[in-house]
Amino acid sequence: MPRLYSYFRSSAAYRVRIALALKGLAYETVPVHLVKNGGQQHASGYRSANPQGLVPALQPAVGGPVLAQSLAIMEYLDEVHPQPALLPADALGRSRVRALAQMVACEIHPLNNLRVLQYLTQELGVSGAQKDAWYAHWVALGLQAVEDSLARSPDTGRFCHGDTPGLADCCLVPQVFNARRFNCALDAYPTITRIVAACEQLPAFQQAAPSAQPDAE
Repeated sequence: MPRLYSYFRSSAAYRVRIALALKGLAYETVPVHLVKNGGQQHASGYRSANPQGLVPALQPAVGGPVLAQSLAIMEYLDEVHPQPALLPADALGRSRVRALAQMVACEIHPLNNLRVLQYLTQELGVSGAQKDAWYAHWVALGLQAVEDSLARSPDTGRFCHGDTPGLADCCLVPQVFNARRFNCALDAYPTITRIVAACEQLPAFQQAAPSAQPDAE
């Protein structure tokens, strides 16, 4: 059975959990607490599997190689388990969905990741209020771009691309979860809010939610 190294509140791990659930794939969760004991992701045992020291990581077969980076893991899953597909069949559609996913995973998330927020407060001496302002600024800038891209496209349906959830939805829902957790206003993003609400009605997204994880606190 595949092993997913995960932390219940990690948005990157949350993405992969959604993808696994959408495809109906069973897996073993190996919790990696990002805060306890200085962060278990820094332990030598975990870094031997994932040198970057981040979650998630997926080991498709016990004793086999460990895959890193959520977008790469999800595309691997789509190639090995093609149905239901996370990416559209046409090249233009795939490009659009990848772009939407990367707007979250490569533009918003890296600026607000735990290690960045810890560096701001622990190394640069930024106050809690300043850290929250930093977080809210990049979330607002990024989500507005996603909202505009979704609202202006005829390819947007019930979900980010058409009426079937896919790679972009796997990225969007965790980002909105984090935005809510940090009390970021979402009123300016009606299309995003509508899509996330539709996703959250599906069993796969409910199964992948942080509160449903074995390491949830």
